[in-house]
Amino acid sequence: MRKKLTIDKIKLAKGATPLVMVTAYDALFAKLFSPYVDMILVGDSLNMVFAGKNDTLSTTMDQMIYHTQAVCAGAKESFIICDMPFGSYTTKKEALHNAIRIYKETCADAIKLEGGKERASLIKHLCQNGIAVMGHIGLLPQQVRGEGGYKIATNHEALIEDAKALEEAGVFAIVLEGTKSTIAKEVSESVNVPIIGIGAGKEMDGQVLVGSDLLGFFEDFKPKFVKRYLEGAKLVKEAIQSYSQEVKEKKFPTKDHSY
Repeated sequence: MRKKLTIDKIKLAKGATPLVMVTAYDALFAKLFSPYVDMILVGDSLNMVFAGKNDTLSTTMDQMIYHTQAVCAGAKESFIICDMPFGSYTTKKEALHNAIRIYKETCADAIKLEGGKERASLIKHLCQNGIAVMGHIGLLPQQVRGEGGYKIATNHEALIEDAKALEEAGVFAIVLEGTKSTIAKEVSESVNVPIIGIGAGKEMDGQVLVGSDLLGFFEDFKPKFVKRYLEGAKLVKEAIQSYSQEVKEKKFPTKDHSY
């Protein structure tokens, strides 16, 4: 079993071998992913993938804690990050209360929250109270309703300001989502903490994808930045179809599967 990354080693990955991050929501997949990835994000995307909702906004703290507990039980080699759900960090007091709850009720190594320079003082408050924070700028899924949809981030000056503000506040890394690759490269070069890209091109310090996207299980839509490394949904459907047919034709169970 390889050793889990520390905050310091994650920071040292800046400009070095890219970090690999993937989302997971349960112990089974976390255990399968863990030997091959550096970090596992328990994303609020579970609201769409796991619960079948249209966006991430109705995700609750209880859901995030439950799924983070499961991921922590399955993943022993990976650094685990828990997403702070929408509405759980509107004030410093609320953010610290919820982050402490995550630390007390799970084995998560860090939390992640969305927002740029407007979140800097809140993030600094968390860091000063012993919470490891990963930032998230660019396209912000938790602002999808306020923004009127998922929109690619194009204001490079604002993104650089955001990244610098989060670095100064104390984040150990930043997720940069849905940003043109040329702009994303400038953002990455403007700070000394690792930038983890998702839909931000290859010139990042790491990449993150939703596990069910890269495995081809989520079929509702496929973002441009997603590469399917497996046609999971197709394989599952074929397997279930075979099982169903064998049961109806009394081909299963055989003697090999009977006591």
